[in-house]
Amino acid sequence: MTAAPDFEIFLVTAPGLETALAAEACEKRFRDPRIIKGGVTVQGGWPEVWRANLELRGAARVLARIAEFRAMHVAQLDKRSRKVAWGEILRADQPFWVEASCKASRIYHQGAAAQRVTKAIQGTLGASASEDAEVVIKARIDDDLCTISVDTSGESLHKRGHKEAVAKAPMRENLAALFLRQCGFDGKEPVVDPMCGSGTFVIEAAEIAAGLQPGRSRRFAFEQLKTFDSVAWNRMRAGKPAALPDGIKFHGSDRDAGAVAMSRANAERAGVASLTAFKQQAISDLTPPEGKPGLVIANPPYGARIGDRKQLTALYRALGQTLLAKFSGWRVGIITNETPLAEATGLPFLPPGDPVSHGGIRVRLFQTQPLP
Repeated sequence: MTAAPDFEIFLVTAPGLETALAAEACEKRFRDPRIIKGGVTVQGGWPEVWRANLELRGAARVLARIAEFRAMHVAQLDKRSRKVAWGEILRADQPFWVEASCKASRIYHQGAAAQRVTKAIQGTLGASASEDAEVVIKARIDDDLCTISVDTSGESLHKRGHKEAVAKAPMRENLAALFLRQCGFDGKEPVVDPMCGSGTFVIEAAEIAAGLQPGRSRRFAFEQLKTFDSVAWNRMRAGKPAALPDGIKFHGSDRDAGAVAMSRANAERAGVASLTAFKQQAISDLTPPEGKPGLVIANPPYGARIGDRKQLTALYRALGQTLLAKFSGWRVGIITNETPLAEATGLPFLPPGDPVSHGGIRVRLFQTQPLP
């Protein structure tokens, strides 16, 4: 049996975080990573698709680009869609759904485009179409060029499969992982989140340190494809955790007792309870853990998200005063949508990162060098 040819794999992330995801793809030895708007492309076959879903912390989803052709009108779209080797990828007994997008093209009706691709698949394969299908085909028509992709992830990859409880306006796990990366975190230093919410930053940091695969606890849409090999997949998934650095723990605190309980439960489900510590306390009571300095990272409330502006300014000021007084040698990363709120901390921030969409709000990462 000959190996299937390589194709382009599109790793989707929030615009503004493409460079961080490309760095992760390089680190994980994916081939030929290239940054484009909204993600990173790499080259590979189906095993690389499975591995990307399993191992990449920063990707939101993984699209396998299986065909590309010009289409000036719907009849041409229909005819060329029928030439795609659907039978080599999709199973006839597995429902599918088609989503289409059209931009600057002569085919401008998304519904009509999706309908033609659906009929092409049904005509060549006989599979049924269902809006609830786990397998989704994406037809993107841009400047008359149609790109056909299979969404191999299913649910967004920020859903790791072990987090049931979430706080108000939570940070998505894939964004948290990339913000940690932008702060230079590599799993070998302590992390403190003084406004931990449901514990996302702390749990992600602990998992990175333990070498745990982010997709280890969930299922993926690619398991329903004809290209899936369960034996090879189970072998890939049986990765061993890395050795932990001595004496490093990951700490979260919050003034809300419910958030602390939530974080502990989430850490337990993720298998990192022994590496994490959560406590209920106010910002003013925050103290650094024993041992070497590391990273303080927080996603505080901000104006468009939660809270009153005057109270928020006071909160940021209190955070900055506490960190400057007690966290000498620690680096700080704060995600917020307003520069004045970051400035209220009085912390010596470097120029902020690119804006990133978080729940429809454009936020930036503000970070420091080690504090004096």
